[in-house]
Amino acid sequence: MIITLNMELGRLHQLAASELERNILREFRLSPAVHIYRLPEQLDFELRMRAAIVQAAKDFNASGAKFATYKNSRANEQYWTRMSNGGFRLKEEVQPSEAIVDIFNNGYRYAMECATAMVVILYKGILDSIGADAFNKHFNQLVLYDWQYDSDLQLIRAQQATAGDVVYFENPDFNPQTPEWQGENAIVLDNGLYFGHGLGISSAESIVNALNAKRKPGSTISAFLSDLIVHPNFEYLRRLEGVAAREYTPSTENE
Repeated sequence: MIITLNMELGRLHQLAASELERNILREFRLSPAVHIYRLPEQLDFELRMRAAIVQAAKDFNASGAKFATYKNSRANEQYWTRMSNGGFRLKEEVQPSEAIVDIFNNGYRYAMECATAMVVILYKGILDSIGADAFNKHFNQLVLYDWQYDSDLQLIRAQQATAGDVVYFENPDFNPQTPEWQGENAIVLDNGLYFGHGLGISSAESIVNALNAKRKPGSTISAFLSDLIVHPNFEYLRRLEGVAAREYTPSTENE
């Protein structure tokens, strides 16, 4: 359900510029979850950023970046310093936007855990939504690790998964010899598909089957799609875009 203030319902469809955005808007309207927007710009930004996250996930899948445990992670040393926990810290004098883009352009130089990949994809979605100026200003101390560590994403729990959300497939009876398969973080895509780093783009059923293959020998407890659903704070990020725009827009005498 969508509740709009200061906006005519007939204008909603005009905000969705792409087929994916129109599909997201349709999901919102049919969902039992309540989505409240005081300004049309709020809904417009969320639609654009959700679409950007989906595209970033598809681009990451095609980048050549490899799956690796934190112990075996690696990154392009021109932009990132590998930390002892397996995460990556942005080097000084490096533009955050350039460092994020490098992961997508030179993925063969990178290997990371699935949680780190989710963070990278979210940052790329933010970059493509608010622009390089705002991104470089507000994300100039980037650390790529996992959801909890990267608090500047301001992740919010959601009730129902929509394209652009991050979800978690849990594997409760995983083989202790391969703890990296205790679950799979995934980006919700369109057409009923998900992207999970290490598993690629596939259906929920395929991800569950892949995790089941990593269970303890003889286990009958299936992996499953959990109710953990998160997404960035879209309104917070929209305001960052606006701050940068105001700072970089020359004033005039007649304003």
